[in-house]
Amino acid sequence: MDVEKNSEFLKALGHPVRLQLVLGLSDRQECNVNKMVEKLGLPQSTVSQHLAILKSRGIVACRRQGVATCYFLADERVKKILKALE
Repeated sequence: MDVEKNSEFLKALGHPVRLQLVLGLSDRQECNVNKMVEKLGLPQSTVSQHLAILKSRGIVACRRQGVATCYFLADERVKKILKALE
């Protein structure tokens, strides 16, 4: 077990905005940034910064769809963690 890597993974999930983003993505296959901004009521730059952190930890991944960027959960451990939190 890589304790450092797992610690960084959990730290990324520990922020309220990032946890909300992950919860939202767990409910659907993928979502674009504009929908996340609308749902959370936060500036696009804030949402993008948090998504970048989640992406750097391998928690989410993205794909381009025209001019939009769609994000999805990339690590199945997230769903298990969310279930445990319930």
